[in-house]
Amino acid sequence: MITVIRIRGGICLDEGLEETLFRLRLRRKYSCVVVPEKPEILGMLKKVENFIAYGKINEETLKMLIEKRGEGEKKEVKKVIEEMEKGKIESIKPFFRLHPPRGGFKKSIKEKFPKGVLGKNEKINELIMRML
Repeated sequence: MITVIRIRGGICLDEGLEETLFRLRLRRKYSCVVVPEKPEILGMLKKVENFIAYGKINEETLKMLIEKRGEGEKKEVKKVIEEMEKGKIESIKPFFRLHPPRGGFKKSIKEKFPKGVLGKNEKINELIMRML
């Protein structure tokens, strides 16, 4: 499972980039989605890499994300995680609204991961925990 967070806004975006973000359900800044690892989705992530941060999410962070920011009927977290793995989510909304990170971005927001936050981020779980 890959988690994707939109970091940058949508002013003056190309139509193709805007459409890709719309299809990923990342319509606003600091919105987050959890998607399966498929070649089609990885291609979409490469296309909008300059506007998002993405990486593999661990199970502990996913549970916290669903408990704190999941909207809808979240009766059992394990069931919701199983639904996400199968690809159809019916009990909660398919996206999460997050806060800006506590303490701000530690590095530059405009640079890719080793120097900044954007692109494939190895420390995505730490970023999510600061945004909850």
